[in-house]
Amino acid sequence: MADAVVIGAGFGGLALAIRLQSAGHQVTLVEARDRPGGRAYVYQQDGFTFDAGPTVITDPSCLEELFALSGRKLSDYVELLPITPFYRLLWDDGASFDYVNDQAELDRQIASMNPDDVDGYRRFLDYSTAVFEEGYLKLGHVPFMTVGSMMRAAPQLVGLQAWRSVYSMVSTFVKDEHLRQALSFHTLLVGGNPFSASSIYALIHALERKWGVWFPRGGTGALVDGMARLFSDLGGVLRTSSPAEQILVENNRAVGVRLAGGEVLRADLVASNGDVVHTYDRLLGESGRGKKAAAGLKKRRFSMSLFVVYFGLKAPAPADMKHHTILFGPEYKALVDSICGAKPLREDFSLYLHAPSVTDPSLAPEGCSGYYVLSPVPNLTQDIDWAVEGPKYADRILEALERRAIPGLRDNLVTMRTFTPADFKTELGAHLGSAFSLEPILTQSAYFRVHNRDDVLGNVYFVGAGTHPGAGVPGVVGSAKATASVIAEDFPAVAPAEAA
Repeated sequence: MADAVVIGAGFGGLALAIRLQSAGHQVTLVEARDRPGGRAYVYQQDGFTFDAGPTVITDPSCLEELFALSGRKLSDYVELLPITPFYRLLWDDGASFDYVNDQAELDRQIASMNPDDVDGYRRFLDYSTAVFEEGYLKLGHVPFMTVGSMMRAAPQLVGLQAWRSVYSMVSTFVKDEHLRQALSFHTLLVGGNPFSASSIYALIHALERKWGVWFPRGGTGALVDGMARLFSDLGGVLRTSSPAEQILVENNRAVGVRLAGGEVLRADLVASNGDVVHTYDRLLGESGRGKKAAAGLKKRRFSMSLFVVYFGLKAPAPADMKHHTILFGPEYKALVDSICGAKPLREDFSLYLHAPSVTDPSLAPEGCSGYYVLSPVPNLTQDIDWAVEGPKYADRILEALERRAIPGLRDNLVTMRTFTPADFKTELGAHLGSAFSLEPILTQSAYFRVHNRDDVLGNVYFVGAGTHPGAGVPGVVGSAKATASVIAEDFPAVAPAEAA
């Protein structure tokens, strides 16, 4: 049994801590903020509950597996509610599409857009399913630690035309431009540009069709709390308001973690769920390895950031409001290319609107409705003074929502807060304020992401969006499985979790 310290109690850190504790190791999970969650933090404000980050659960099985490791059930800790439609998609020209998990209804909607695309969509679904089976079920939880491991996967990736972009691949199957956007926007949910991200990310569509889209009763924070409770039930130690200040290294081995205030937690192994640049540059900055790795990472491409507005209304949601709504802007490709290229802020935007009180009214006071809306924006490579631009940008977003989705929004507004790229940097330690860590392009995927185990410091491990397989709840939970498998090779477990 090893003494382990995991830094950062986001989904990835919680999932890894649960896996290690379930395997018989003794784990201390340290979190800088006052509660677990990381990007999945929760704000309580004026009677409203706002999930700060992830709102889409698309693979309940990866969560069920975590609880089953110790003979427990996810359903005993949190209830997942099905969402339908998965998303309502709205375009600036008045077109709309309800993305549902009903083939007949999808066929009907697609036929109304372009009859020839009904067959094309079926063929795209076959392709997406093949990518899902190869890229997610087979490779999504496998650590790519060597060039050889990447080369063994290369023939399958070549066969799936992984060098093409998601949008390009979708376009070979369907011709209607709205449908092309509907089948490729998912890469934005993991920080990727649909026009440049590898077609491997087309697997997200098949993943959603297989397992559906879910929302935890009580909000995503209820799932975080359930995972934290499981970890504690297994005997793990969760310490909040405990920022890690340094990973202590001796002879190219981590020996512990120093917390702010000077306390040292000795450890046989250390894993970081923190931002990968922050981990190398700050936490490992006293070692030669840390500075060298950080310098290399800073030369790579990091994902876009997000501007988020959380707001509550003293009125129920509109009768036709859905849980998830995507509002496309008038110049979609130009906008996405500008955002991902860290160009100056544009006048137009595309928006993702989350209306959780439609599904769970307890998240807003009686007779009220709560929301968050996010707009992808350039990361901090683009020098934008968000203290100045943020309030103006929020006003423009709320005006657009009032015009396109929520009549009377500003008259009924009772509470609001924002989260900017600058906040991603200061609150979450995200390099360049990136919301998703390294941009998910082919040359920064699998072996080319930060490895699940450091190449020099043999007992320092990584979990979360910056390592394989990448961002998104299934991605970071999958990274915990990959990282735990490497740790199991280095530190064989000796005690079952059931004995805890």
